[in-house]
Amino acid sequence: MKILFFGDVYGKPGREAVIKSLPRLMRQTKPDFLIANIENISHGKGPLPEHAQEFLDLGFDALTTGNHAWDQKPFQPILSSATRIIRPANYPDHPQFKVPGRGSTVIDSIRTPGLRLGVIQVLGRVFMPPVDCPFKTIDREIEKLEKCGIESFLVDFHAEASSEKQSLGYYMAGRVSAVLGTHCHVQTADERILKEGTAYITDVGMCGVVDSVIGNKKENSVERFLTGRPVKFEPAEGVGGVNAVVLEVDPRSGKAISIKRIREEFSEEVRE
Repeated sequence: MKILFFGDVYGKPGREAVIKSLPRLMRQTKPDFLIANIENISHGKGPLPEHAQEFLDLGFDALTTGNHAWDQKPFQPILSSATRIIRPANYPDHPQFKVPGRGSTVIDSIRTPGLRLGVIQVLGRVFMPPVDCPFKTIDREIEKLEKCGIESFLVDFHAEASSEKQSLGYYMAGRVSAVLGTHCHVQTADERILKEGTAYITDVGMCGVVDSVIGNKKENSVERFLTGRPVKFEPAEGVGGVNAVVLEVDPRSGKAISIKRIREEFSEEVRE
């Protein structure tokens, strides 16, 4: 089976870039499952319900988020009821404060009946908000999904540090079909199949304005570093592009067969 996964979609330029590229990439890759990370899909500050629904209506089977899942208050009730939108599983629950949403889900292919995929997301702890251990959390989530008879698992590891991402990749080697890094918005060139049959990449990258600093206006970022002042980030305007990966997985064993990076830039400017 094939899986097409888009990296962090950033603002309107990212949404428009995905929409522009999707018909052709669907024809070229013929995926059984279509997934995207949408934590920055609305103005670069979390998801709004209408933008999440837009992607579901486009045919996305599952949507992952990240540490910005909480930035848009109207989205939180959606998390509580959605079955195809997940947030990091390792946000700690408390008897007084229930975390909305789910950290994993099982999706059935709408394109190839009979194919099923478990999707899990965990958040890193290095340079990130204080959360439960992603390694122990993913053990728990896999055990839960295995009881549903799932053989193939895709993990979105939303983390900052490449060392933490690589460590989780090796920890999961042979136990999941793929560990895909998100959050950094810069695509890495280290895609590979670990010897135990797990596809891995440190960061899938970003869908958004190419001439930017991780999706934001580059001038603001440069000023912030030069002056040390908390200059506000603003979504960049300009030419959009997409970063994605396409995976091939043996559905009988859950082992990855191949992983290929996709990096495209378009000529039309999209404004936020």
